[in-house]
Amino acid sequence: MGNNELSAMAHLMRRAGFGATREELESRVAIGYEATVEELLHPEDGEAVDIYEFLRHHHSQWKPGTAGGLGQSSWVWRMINTKTPLQEKMTLFWHQIFATGVSKVDHYDEIIDMVDMFREKGLGKFRALLLEVARSPAMIFWLDNNENHAHAVNENWGRELLELFTLGVGNYTETDVREASRAFTGWTIEPKLPRFHMGRWDWYFEYRADDHDDGEKTFLGRTGDFNGEDIIDIILEEPATAQFIARHLYSFFVSDEVQVPAWSVTPPADPEAVDTLAKVMIESDYDMRLTMNVLLNSDFFKAAQFTKIKNPTEVVVGTLRLVGDAELPSPNSFEWSNQIMYMGQDLLNPPSVEGWHYGPEWVNSGLLMTRTNFVADMLSETDRPGVRTIIDRVGGAASSPEQLVDSCLDLLGPFEVSASTKDELVAHASTLTWSDGDKSGAEENVAGMLQLIVSTREYMFA
Repeated sequence: MGNNELSAMAHLMRRAGFGATREELESRVAIGYEATVEELLHPEDGEAVDIYEFLRHHHSQWKPGTAGGLGQSSWVWRMINTKTPLQEKMTLFWHQIFATGVSKVDHYDEIIDMVDMFREKGLGKFRALLLEVARSPAMIFWLDNNENHAHAVNENWGRELLELFTLGVGNYTETDVREASRAFTGWTIEPKLPRFHMGRWDWYFEYRADDHDDGEKTFLGRTGDFNGEDIIDIILEEPATAQFIARHLYSFFVSDEVQVPAWSVTPPADPEAVDTLAKVMIESDYDMRLTMNVLLNSDFFKAAQFTKIKNPTEVVVGTLRLVGDAELPSPNSFEWSNQIMYMGQDLLNPPSVEGWHYGPEWVNSGLLMTRTNFVADMLSETDRPGVRTIIDRVGGAASSPEQLVDSCLDLLGPFEVSASTKDELVAHASTLTWSDGDKSGAEENVAGMLQLIVSTREYMFA
């Protein structure tokens, strides 16, 4: 088993999931890279997480409403324990694009329903997913389409549909925004009972034909009595849509791009890669499974190791999957959700319709300290099975400072650090001493080295 194969598999599992232990990497290398991609792309064949195990321990999270917050805790627990990591990673990807927050919706349940929909449809056809988003009560309320009437058009949903969800700035006009908004009049939420002591009652989509503008509309050069579905179909005929979603895929799975508002004036970092993904989408009728198959098997993906700064969810979930002992839905589940929020990513509550700004904006002095403290603290718990396994595998192989550092870097990745970082780690290792047979001293030294490594700049990249 070559180190290149392990590195490639580790890269795949970081990007198409949330990382993997060395044992999982070795078992996946044995079946091969392409076979692993195929398995990841078919979550329906895998073992589903029993979310009711979590709910039996935390029954209030079945309908978290708004009381107490942390409605995202069941999703965080699911990501930690999933056997189908790409499915959850795609769910996170779509949540970043179709950003909808409890700060306005004031109803975790509806946003959780959106997340469940992303999980179900995230690897299917983009049209089906986009149509479900347009019908989602959370999105309708988030972008005011319940206030979009035939006699009083509200352009909020129509504008964001074009600007942030499909075409991107520069590929439509203000007239297109107005006409798209007219087509979505009457797409609203059923009347509902007032809030009760457990929160809000469920919301449901309703189409009101008597509140729909049946007049002729001209949208992106086409004219007709369009409804919302017609608008979506016309949008998907535009090559700019495939380019826009392809750039999102590249930025999330391959390498950090500039923030979305700059896309209209800043070309992609790798135009050929974006073109490749856009071409697959157009030719496959926006089949996301086929598109992800091309992405994960591409040379541009394989070459992009450690070119993305981990988002907070990747930091927390990846760390817990590495150290283990996170299967039980303990009260710690809520603290883990909080840790993601402390690092700048409040799941189910993005800061705006743009979602979160990523890449270097994930890290400032405060957020970096929060990341480092969390990961180092987890690696200090030597009774956790994942940490215990690393310590045992380093074992007697660490007969010199260089070997201690190399073994820890290998088992935490494999990954490389800069020459200066490596020199500092080796210098620290050179100060360590333990006598033959001093098992506790050896374990302490390995655990300390692991904590130092996860505190490095390099460890913040995926």
